Amino acid sequence: MRKWRVLCLLSVPLPVRQTSWRCTLSALPMLLCGAHAAADSPFATAVVSFVPGVGGVAGFSNPATALGSPERFSGEGLVPGCVTPFQPAFRPNELVSLGVGGRLVVAFDHDVIDDPRNPFGIDLLVFGNAFFTDSSFGFGTVAGLAAEGGTIAVSDDGIAWTIVPALAADGLFPTLGYLDVEPYAVAAGIVESDFLRPVDPTITMGDLSGLDYPAVLERYDGSGGGAGVDLGALGLKRVRYVRIEGPSVSGLTPEIDAFADVAPLSPDADLDHDGVVDATDLALLLAAWGSDNLAVDLDGDGAIGASDLALLLGAWGSNGGGA
Repeated sequence: MRKWRVLCLLSVPLPVRQTSWRCTLSALPMLLCGAHAAADSPFATAVVSFVPGVGGVAGFSNPATALGSPERFSGEGLVPGCVTPFQPAFRPNELVSLGVGGRLVVAFDHDVIDDPRNPFGIDLLVFGNAFFTDSSFGFGTVAGLAAEGGTIAVSDDGIAWTIVPALAADGLFPTLGYLDVEPYAVAAGIVESDFLRPVDPTITMGDLSGLDYPAVLERYDGSGGGAGVDLGALGLKRVRYVRIEGPSVSGLTPEIDAFADVAPLSPDADLDHDGVVDATDLALLLAAWGSDNLAVDLDGDGAIGASDLALLLGAWGSNGGGA
């Protein structure tokens, strides 16, 4: 049974017409500098175009719901609950439904780059409303994954696109809002997950099957979930646009919540990874002086300079102390 057959019984549609939504690329700079005035949001900030497909969930047709942060809590005023891998967001003001053959294009207000400091090499995250089915309902034991696919493509100019192979937009890993709540919690937690940190992409559905909720949280390791895109694996250095297309299979309609630029980890002062910060590391830093070498940028300011040198000297003789 399609997941929305259950979730839509709980939702109240918004009065949004099922029509194509589009802006021209020439108008995009105005959008990028409009309602989201602050630069460099870690989340997508503008809808470039939206074409609803066939069979999209009625009322879930506002593409702007895919902007900003993923949901941590859903169902306010109806059936409130924390967003967990067993209990997804499900309201019309939180998700956009693509439908069969539908298409959504969003943009960031900055380039999402292939950053060697990013955990697991993942640079971009896509959040849907997939969820794990529960073999011990109420306790959270992974039985399977309720997901509806969707093809992800990325672009640096909004014209030439690269498809991300073998990765579903509305699939692994379901969103996790808080780290200190139970799988079906009805009150918000205190410890928020990190929506800018990916789950280890080597973890498969087979690895998760049969795990209880504490074990699932352990695998997430503080992450808020999301499908992870490695730009380097696609041969790309940077992108700014993301496109999601609904599948051609009747009855499947991906729901999309958000897009995030992964936050890099601070580099370790032990630049050569030999276990101690010493003259070899100093030589590597000096060789990169004045450049924007991300692997040597200890303070993350985009340029190798005096503050990076100070950090390295402060770690002299240690193991580097990196994350």
